[in-house]
Amino acid sequence: MAGMAALQGAMASLSISSPGAASTSSFWGNRLATYSAPQPGIRFVVKICPIEMRLKRWERKKCKPNSLPVLHKMHVRIGDRVQVIAGREKGKVGEIIRLFKHNSTVLVKDLNMKSKHKKGTEDEPGEIVMIEGPIHSSNVMLYSKEKNVTSRVGHKFLEDGTKVRYLVKTGEVIDSVEKWLKVFKEGNSE
Repeated sequence: MAGMAALQGAMASLSISSPGAASTSSFWGNRLATYSAPQPGIRFVVKICPIEMRLKRWERKKCKPNSLPVLHKMHVRIGDRVQVIAGREKGKVGEIIRLFKHNSTVLVKDLNMKSKHKKGTEDEPGEIVMIEGPIHSSNVMLYSKEKNVTSRVGHKFLEDGTKVRYLVKTGEVIDSVEKWLKVFKEGNSE
């Protein structure tokens, strides 16, 4: 009984105050941080970084200290016309429809087709569909439609200060505002 009375006395002596009160102490005797509103000139920006990954269970990728995968820089972008320079589809030309930066692979429209078995449901039967398989970015090279030639990519600044990519062999500028608007509209319609 004496122990219970001592505990009740100790609990009564503690005072947990509201955040705005002058005395701020916690249950363990440490000081509590009082809440203060953020400064009027400071804005909090939440940056959402969608990372798309398709890893198998057994794949291990090198990660940064924050446990996110290392994303590789690639010389191609969505919407670029490329020619495959190695592998089973060598010599074929297509357009890039998707990038996977965690393992430097790309999907080229109607190239490297793989069969995928879809399981049937109660409403519809199962089927076998053909989908594009990934190709490593080192096995594709930018392609010029006008000159029908492949080329490496270079970077330069235009007169208005914008940095663009161009084909080294032909000097043709790859990046243009009209092209990016077209790619952006097609991406939103899907």
